[in-house]
Amino acid sequence: MRPLTDDETKVFFEKLTKYIGRNIIHLIDRPDEPYCFRLQKDRVYYVSESIMRKTTAIGRQNLISLGVCFGKFTKTGKFRMHITALPSLAQYAKYKVWVKPNGEMPFLYGNHVVKAHIGRVTEDMPEHQGVVIFNMADVPLGFGVSARSTVDMRKVDPTGIAVFHQSDNGEYLREEDALF
Repeated sequence: MRPLTDDETKVFFEKLTKYIGRNIIHLIDRPDEPYCFRLQKDRVYYVSESIMRKTTAIGRQNLISLGVCFGKFTKTGKFRMHITALPSLAQYAKYKVWVKPNGEMPFLYGNHVVKAHIGRVTEDMPEHQGVVIFNMADVPLGFGVSARSTVDMRKVDPTGIAVFHQSDNGEYLREEDALF
């Protein structure tokens, strides 16, 4: 477990900024206790500093996981967010999309969100910006990237893609066989 290098921090924060904007400061400087991001086997973990200090007694090979996994670095150096980061993303999301009940299952099966399934959208959402997808009861379902801005979304036909799928809660079930 080690701190992120400058290059890794830059790539990670650029990706995180797409979803939560300047709210990154709220993740690190929390009122209860300070938290930090640490790297273990190409995965970035969000962990409290007090727990991180306690894990120094555990060997690197024996440490499997610590805190909340936000994602992993690919072999090409890009960062890919994991669904385990959804609670933190949902709490501080800059742009949100609410899907109707008939659009929940297609999204949870890994499909993009089409305009016909959208219930509400935050105003002034730009194109290709990270969004968190909620159902109409404000339960976070996943996250993606906006295919169109809010203004363009109103003009597109009902079958047009509004949000590109990135990750959803259904991944836990779809990836279950890969874990064992």
